[in-house]
Amino acid sequence: MNTTGTTARSYSPSWRLASVIALRALVHALLRNKWDGRENVPRRGAVIIAANHLSYLDWAPDGVFLHACGRYPVFMIKASAFELKGIGGFLRKAGQLPVHRGSRDAALALSEAQKRLAEGAAVVFYPEGTTTHDRTGWPMAAKTGVARLALATGVPVIPVAHWGTLDIVPYGGKMPKLLPRKTVHAVAGPPVDLSRWAGQQDSPEALHAATDAIMAQVTELVGQLRGETPPPVPYDPGSPATAGPESMTKPLQETGPD
Repeated sequence: MNTTGTTARSYSPSWRLASVIALRALVHALLRNKWDGRENVPRRGAVIIAANHLSYLDWAPDGVFLHACGRYPVFMIKASAFELKGIGGFLRKAGQLPVHRGSRDAALALSEAQKRLAEGAAVVFYPEGTTTHDRTGWPMAAKTGVARLALATGVPVIPVAHWGTLDIVPYGGKMPKLLPRKTVHAVAGPPVDLSRWAGQQDSPEALHAATDAIMAQVTELVGQLRGETPPPVPYDPGSPATAGPESMTKPLQETGPD
């Protein structure tokens, strides 16, 4: 299996290999992992992964799942993490992408992501931009960055869903609850059909429609994992009409560009 992911050396192959060995061993030791749909993730070539976002822990089981699919994941990570001693250097050497807040910086992050896609990378987005504010755990309304990138590049978008991380790191929490050992179930679906909006990345209407199409498939996968029917309208922090007693009132973690 190729653990380097891209052909251009925007990373250190040895550091990536070390991250695979360490993270895989840790995740398998601490969690039960159940995987489905691995055949839907292309083993070669550029691909965008769009996943739901439940907790601070999501990146770890998601990363191991995607590696099991044959890809080394490139995550969009808050720029502040790159300033942490030790961690920041590792993230850079592993070829991860920093995300700054603000419209100008968000555009820069998408530009950097586009460069990685041109190298054949698997770039992971959490389109909601933060852990969901829906207290029942359903995906909420997403930002349009992932759709913009997909429409501009024509790179396939693979929807990914996971369930179980909230049992380990619940809303607002940072300390994991690892005992008793818990199961995280991840599944990848077939590519989202965005052909009707191809090349329309400058159209707000197309961006929102494509974003809705992506999140509809992510949410459907979450429903499959939960064995439940998703709500007809996702919670939208910017729309009081969708607010209710089950919604969060403030963001927990910002991870992606607008």
